[in-house]
Amino acid sequence: MAALPKFDLNDLKRRMQGAHSTLKTELNGLRTGRASPSLLEPVQVEAYGQRTPLAQVASISVPEPRALSVSVWDKTMVSAVDKAIRDANLGLSPTIEGTLLRIRIPELNEQRRKEMVKIAHKYSEDARVAVRHVRRDGFDVLKKLLKEHAIPEDEGKRHEADVQKATDEAIKEIDNLLASKEKEIMQV
Repeated sequence: MAALPKFDLNDLKRRMQGAHSTLKTELNGLRTGRASPSLLEPVQVEAYGQRTPLAQVASISVPEPRALSVSVWDKTMVSAVDKAIRDANLGLSPTIEGTLLRIRIPELNEQRRKEMVKIAHKYSEDARVAVRHVRRDGFDVLKKLLKEHAIPEDEGKRHEADVQKATDEAIKEIDNLLASKEKEIMQV
């Protein structure tokens, strides 16, 4: 007979927190019209024969509210960094000045803001789905344990309530993240 799965609420909460963290990273990559180094986090540079995060080949700073400055450490990498930023579909066009790339952050129009909000909603729905998958996994483990009489029924019900409570909290955090990002995007 196969070993029974172990119920671990802390592991389920950790996995739900992972969905929250992923959403936070994705939302940071959405442009709001203000310069932020996190805007360039998804950029991968073809460096030394492999794909490398931009932050590992250059430093990113915000010299003014609507501009980014990327200082490339190795001057042979400047064109690769420029190409990576242009190819990242962020709508950014760097200007090269030696080993420094200057990036102006264009103003977002109303239509583009609405598109950004739709993308934010998609990201948050993906995070909610991930949290619900974790909840389902927890419920499945509890059902197996109850079926095999490995835990008493009242303990199983209590654990189910704990899993549901953790799910509700994770979904609430996701909704709060989305609301604040939506407000940030729509702010003119």
